[in-house]
Amino acid sequence: MKVLAAMSGGVDSAVAAARAVEAGHEVTGVHLALSRMPGTLRTGSRGCCTIEDSMDARRAADRLGISFYVWDLSERFKADVVDDFVAEYAAGRTPNPCMRCNEKIKFAALLDKAVGLGFDAVCTGHYATILDTTEGRELHRASDDAKDQSYVLGVLTAEQLAHCLFPLGDTPSKRLVREEAARRGLAVAQKPDSHDICFIPDGDTRGWLAERAGLEPGPIVDRDGTELGTHDGATGYTIGQRKGLHIGRPAPDGRPRFVLEIRPKQNEVVVGPRESLAVSQIAGERFSWTGTPPLDPAVPFACEVQIRAHADPVPATAVLRPSEAHDGPAARLDPTQPGFELHARLDDALFGVAPGQTAVVYLGTRVLGQFTIDRTVAADVARASLIADDAAEARRESA
Repeated sequence: MKVLAAMSGGVDSAVAAARAVEAGHEVTGVHLALSRMPGTLRTGSRGCCTIEDSMDARRAADRLGISFYVWDLSERFKADVVDDFVAEYAAGRTPNPCMRCNEKIKFAALLDKAVGLGFDAVCTGHYATILDTTEGRELHRASDDAKDQSYVLGVLTAEQLAHCLFPLGDTPSKRLVREEAARRGLAVAQKPDSHDICFIPDGDTRGWLAERAGLEPGPIVDRDGTELGTHDGATGYTIGQRKGLHIGRPAPDGRPRFVLEIRPKQNEVVVGPRESLAVSQIAGERFSWTGTPPLDPAVPFACEVQIRAHADPVPATAVLRPSEAHDGPAARLDPTQPGFELHARLDDALFGVAPGQTAVVYLGTRVLGQFTIDRTVAADVARASLIADDAAEARRESA
């Protein structure tokens, strides 16, 4: 195939490109310039997409004997990832910029341009596995659970998956990738992985947001509305946060408080005990299927749901149904159009779930699809509703 290898300047993408060359593909390397003012040097695992990274990518391409280009996608990255990140936090949501980057940049802007130029596939260093089955192409978890990146690829559509190549998916460990890079003479063999948000390399997300979204002091309240203290800007808080609340007085039971809710319109931060963070249902209208969807997603189906890149998946029952905002006849709705939401009822409660996070739906090792969480139902609220429903049913039976 004619393959475009996305080369970040790290060891994974360099080895992935090398394997594509070794497999006999016609490979061209490309580095994505995502910032108009990139840093000159990285600091350990801090940041990525620096000038140093682009130079490392070029050296790897030279070693492999392939053509190499740098594509400037900085404007698209700012609009679709950076500005979206700021807007989501300002709305009281917790976004995942890596998901947006994969969705909007690496597998939309990059892939669209690659296909337009005649490439058959885009090759990346992601740890995930692609299986071609009689029912179509499927995305599965990588062999190495510790490095599995199928979660951040959950935003891929069936059409995008058809043009993807993930050569590292069946590699048992990252150690073997580094050893292979060293054998191939790639200078990035021992280069540290990048772990932070690439456009906030110093790791100070709160300070970075303060400069761009602005912070205005407001009240910290409990679930009953009692004011407990003040904050210096609701935008800088996330659901599940425990540290940095500075309430100044202990809870009546002496236990720590956690952020339960962020109300941007009122500029309020709601806090309470950890058990109040428990969520038993999640739903979102912005959903997509990775490969072939369930035969009838309007019929509840068993699955597993994962809400963070390295979190454990939890058993759940998912179903596609009309969203709460839709007030028309459900029968007239087209599930491919707005008005539907993917809803998941969790077998085990999750803690610290925030609107804006991405929930990826699995069937075993297979990635079935994903949705951005728009709303959650607290476990205690769901339990009270279930008790009320049971009581109403009992009254109907007795009547």
